[in-house]
Amino acid sequence: MKISLVSVGTRMPSWVEEGVAEYSKRLPADFALSLVEVPLAKRGKGLDIDQAIRKESEALLAKIKPTDHVIALEVEGRTLSTEAMARRVDAIRMEGRNMVLLAGGPDGLGDACLKRADEQWSLSALTLPHPLVRIVVAEQIYRIWSVLNAHPYHRA
Repeated sequence: MKISLVSVGTRMPSWVEEGVAEYSKRLPADFALSLVEVPLAKRGKGLDIDQAIRKESEALLAKIKPTDHVIALEVEGRTLSTEAMARRVDAIRMEGRNMVLLAGGPDGLGDACLKRADEQWSLSALTLPHPLVRIVVAEQIYRIWSVLNAHPYHRA
């Protein structure tokens, strides 16, 4: 199974890149996590936010294959425990599908992304900064792998 985090934003601080890389390198090739970045649409005085969200959504959707199982990361999405998330990921893996997690920009995901998503998950009721979302997702993917493989990391 290939797992991709497709996220709006580029040029993250080094601590974000290092955090994602640390958890990604711990994963075996058959449960690999890749980070795919799309540019943040221009924002500013007088610019249409809805247009920026649509542009970002188009860029995100362009990175998805028709056979991918898509999960939109949304505050209002379904909240899962690590164990429940591991069961969902395992079920997706058993279907023979790759999994794509979508993380929007500062104004969230557009309607087109939400409609394409097979599921919506919430990482927290808190609003998390987008750089931190990347690290949380990478850590949870590693934790999910550890649950599915009875690795001691999850018990730590």
